[in-house]
Amino acid sequence: MSSYGKFAYVYDELMADMPYPDWLTFAETAWKKHGKPVTVAELGCGTGSITIPLAGAGYHMSGIDLSSDMLSVARQKLEEHPQGRRFLREGSVHWIRQNMTEWELPEMVDSVISFCDCLNYLLDESDIKSTFARTFAGLKPGGTFLFDVHHPNTLIRYEEEQPFILDEESVSYIWTCELDAPRREIEHHLVIFARESGQSTLYRRFEETHVQRAYDPEWLTAELLKAGFSNVTTYADFKWVEADEGAERLFYVAVK
Repeated sequence: MSSYGKFAYVYDELMADMPYPDWLTFAETAWKKHGKPVTVAELGCGTGSITIPLAGAGYHMSGIDLSSDMLSVARQKLEEHPQGRRFLREGSVHWIRQNMTEWELPEMVDSVISFCDCLNYLLDESDIKSTFARTFAGLKPGGTFLFDVHHPNTLIRYEEEQPFILDEESVSYIWTCELDAPRREIEHHLVIFARESGQSTLYRRFEETHVQRAYDPEWLTAELLKAGFSNVTTYADFKWVEADEGAERLFYVAVK
């Protein structure tokens, strides 16, 4: 699995078309249904593209990620944010390097979120179980756990539709996939060409390999209930509709 080293510094440019506003809207809608939080932890916060806007909306955020490079970019983005200094002064944003399977904060939080299919990077069932257990322990009673994952059929579509090619002025990639169908596990291989800072024609080439695994939707629900969550619902593709086999992205709302 990639450590998000060099990739961290081109991540935002490559992911510029990701539906971050839709994730924010989903979270806000869930919180209206189940109780508006004050403190929120984001597992797999990456470069802070969700953590920072939520801080701007008034939430006290803890951004947790395993990659020090991704957190370095997140810190820089926060410093450059118009309200970044105030967030730091007030302590409303904290960046923490931890594995989501073992995450722990000094105090329990009102809500935990993990979007952009972060849990699909957990390749063993035991890691999913550990993350659910740690999240249950880290939530206050009545707290919510919101996350999304790829539907298993989405990995099949990735392999069928590959290769994917991006050709922009400052960054390009060739992205291929290899699916291990019995394990519902897919290996993404990217060859990336990123323009050097201050250069118009000089690019550096590097490779990234990312592995994701999809899990049976009903198994995920069962494991959430085993972890202690009392109310678990599943939705499809940013919409408050019941998920079925045609869903690409599954959204879970679990209440402690």
